[in-house]
This record gives sequence, structure tokens and C-alpha cells, in this order.
Amino acid sequence: MTRSLQAVAYRRPSVLESAADGQRLGLETSRGATPSGVRDHPQFFAGFLTAPQVAAAGLLAVADVAAARYYQRQLRASLDPVVTGNGDRLRFESFSGCGGVYARLDVLEAGLDGDTVGHGTTNVDVNNPLREALSRIGSTDPLHLRVGPDQLAVTTLGGPVVEKKVPLPDRWLRGFAEAQVIAAGFDLRAELPAAEAVRFLRSLPRGGGRGASGGARWVVPTGRGLRPSTRAVPGAVCLPGPERLVALQRVLRHATALRVYGPAVTGDAAATSAAWEAVLPGMRLTLTLSPDAARGFSGEGGVLDALATDEAAEDAELISVLLAWEPRVDVSDLAAASGLTAQRVRAALVRLGTSGRVGYDVAEAAYFHRELPYDAERVERHNPRLRSARALVAAGAVALDGAVATVTAEDGHAHRVREQAGALSCSCLWWAKYRGGRGPCKHALAVRMVRRGVAVERAGQPERVDGGVR
Repeated sequence: MTRSLQAVAYRRPSVLESAADGQRLGLETSRGATPSGVRDHPQFFAGFLTAPQVAAAGLLAVADVAAARYYQRQLRASLDPVVTGNGDRLRFESFSGCGGVYARLDVLEAGLDGDTVGHGTTNVDVNNPLREALSRIGSTDPLHLRVGPDQLAVTTLGGPVVEKKVPLPDRWLRGFAEAQVIAAGFDLRAELPAAEAVRFLRSLPRGGGRGASGGARWVVPTGRGLRPSTRAVPGAVCLPGPERLVALQRVLRHATALRVYGPAVTGDAAATSAAWEAVLPGMRLTLTLSPDAARGFSGEGGVLDALATDEAAEDAELISVLLAWEPRVDVSDLAAASGLTAQRVRAALVRLGTSGRVGYDVAEAAYFHRELPYDAERVERHNPRLRSARALVAAGAVALDGAVATVTAEDGHAHRVREQAGALSCSCLWWAKYRGGRGPCKHALAVRMVRRGVAVERAGQPERVDGGVR
């Protein structure tokens, strides 16, 4: 697994302090992207939280996920959450160290009482002393929140005094991209009132084995609650690794409802991802789970088709200048502004998601603009199936014959790739195991590249493949 060291620097540690008008929570920011370019320690908000105890619990839940590994727990992980200012809300995001749980706390306009929220994305320092202090916030304590440096103190600080260096696996970055692509296919499947939400979540197991829970579980909406099911039935939602919802316990007593999102399933469906959203006063906490506790989002393959096209790359450049840090990215508005079809806009958004430039909010069924503060351009370069597919195309390994293609692998074995109703299947072991459930195999991806006429490099010279045998 490819890793690099991610260095984040803060002017000082984030801290919770007592003041004459209540408590003051100062969240320190690192280097981040803003509408005016990359800046050190941008400030996104200064004002009061309307539900301080709820916000503190939500922030702790996001930090819990950032520090957790739900699989192979003996390995430690900790990466500071990402904060995005979208003009009317603050979003705090994190990913588990095992890459299988994505968490986001959206503090909405109703949860904020202060200056206008800024625009941009950066890391925010959540240290252990701060976590302990946040856990002690009372229900009546006024809480002033500052996201970014205290402007009065900026001139007195000579430079960063806190630096953290943490390993940043490529699979973690790919997970951010895959999670938003998968979530874009979710619909609301169930909504539980507070009492039922508490009953259901408290009935779930808290752990087990190496973090895997022994296969997929399913739940089915029934009345005002959920009942377990031994298999997928129409309307069911997959719950793989139910112990991974433990972070919701932080906010459970404040929740007014629990919403569950997932894809449409039919009988005997394979395990799928799902999103679990706790509705809170002025905010939302959402956990999105990968299809298996032992498998992260990075290998799901949902972004591969978009990465494989030159068209999407060019469209993404155009769409990127139109995003404008919007909290809700409307596909039809982007289509009208860009002159592209809605389908091409969606493919461009997927492409932008691979570098962390958009996320997806299931509650609003809309993308949102953010810029991850990491070298996320590595995602495409280090995607093994994409690299292998391009190598097959460059080697002339793809031969087309109508709806059937033959792909000669590196070992000389020929694989048959067939197209039916726009979908590709393959005779390889990958396809036999996953049946397309984790995106296309490298052979199907190579065939798609050839058919779309992508540009490749051969003998050091650009060449356009027009879909014939070379």
C-alpha cells in the first residue's frame, strides 16, 4: 500500500477556554484552499453555536472515526478532520484508518449564530486535551466557536508552533472519491423517530473479532422502525459491520430522527454500502459504511469509468471553474452554464471527486464543493486497475469484434469481454468473484477505453485508438 507523510501545521493547539460570556472553542486551521487561493491558517467562522452540547458531541463523533480502525484494530490511525466553509454551513469530515467508514458533521445555518461563514477547506486540529474538554460541555453553557486563528493574535505569532506528521495512504484518498460516487446512488429508505432510533442503535453489537462482523446483515423498514432480515429483499438496507455505527452513540440522546439511505436492492443482492444520518438540532451527523467491515471504500471501482475518459477530464476542467464553493451543486444549473449535457456534468463531477474537489450530501441529494488539503491528484496515478487497463491498451492487447472483445493479458491468457445492454462482463476471475459489484475489471476497463477512443502513449508518441484492432 502506497503511503506518504502528511504534515499539517497549526499556529497553536485548538483549545476550549472559559471567558466572561461563556466558553470559547478555538479550532485551529492548517494550510488550506480558499476562493483567493491557498492560504495558511484561513478563518471560516467566528460566532456562537445554537446547540453547544450537540455540536461538541458531533465533533467528537467525527474525531472518533478519524482515530478509529474498525478492522485490524491493533493498528492505530489518526488524521485530523477536514473542515469546509460553504458560505451557509460548516462541514467537518473524516475517514477511518481502515478506510471503511466516512463521517461528516454538517453544522447548518440554524446551528450557527455569528458572522458569515467563509469559503474554503483545510484540516482542523482536534487534540486529546480538546477532546476531554469537549466531553464536559454542559447543555446550558454558551459556546463561542472560532474556526481559524484569532485575528488579534495573528501578528504576535511568529509561525506554526504545532506540527503533526501522519501517514497518508493512497487508499484513504481513493476512499473519499469512492464514497461520494457510491452515495450519489442512494435514496432515502427509512426514517425512524427518536425513540425508535435509540432502541435500534442500542441493540447493535459494539465489536467483534478483528472488526469484521461475519458477513452482511440486512434491515427492513417496518412501521416506525427497522427489523433484521437474513437476506436482501426489496426495500432492505444492508448493515455490514453494525459495530461501525458506534460513533452515533455520541449524539444519540440529542437526535430527533434517524434516516437511512441506500441503493435499491432485489432478492439475493450482494452486500452494499449505506448511509446513516442522525438528525440533530441545527445540524446532521452522517456515517457512510463500506459494503464489508473488512474492506474499505478504496477498491469499489465506482470512479474508474470517469477516470478512463479524456472527455471527462476536459469537462472537469470546465466544471471546476463554475463550482464557486456552493453548498449545493445543481447539475442542471451546471449543464446550462457549461453547455454540457447533464450526463457529462455528472461524469465531470465524479472526476473532480477523485481529487477531493466535490463531496455528496445524501440528505439534500446534491454534490457540494470542497478542496481536500492533500495531494489527492495521486488517486488516479496510483489506482492499480486503471494503470493496468492503460497498460493493456498501450500494448495493443485489445481486439474488438462487435459486441465481443478479446483482451490478451500479460501472461498470454485471453479474456472475453462481452457487452449487453450497455454493460460489460468478463471471463476473468475478478468478474466471477464480484460480478461488477466493485466496478469494472481491468480487461473491461481497457475495452471501454478503446471503444471511447482515448488517447494513449505508444513508443513515446501520442496515438488515438479508434476502436479497431491494432
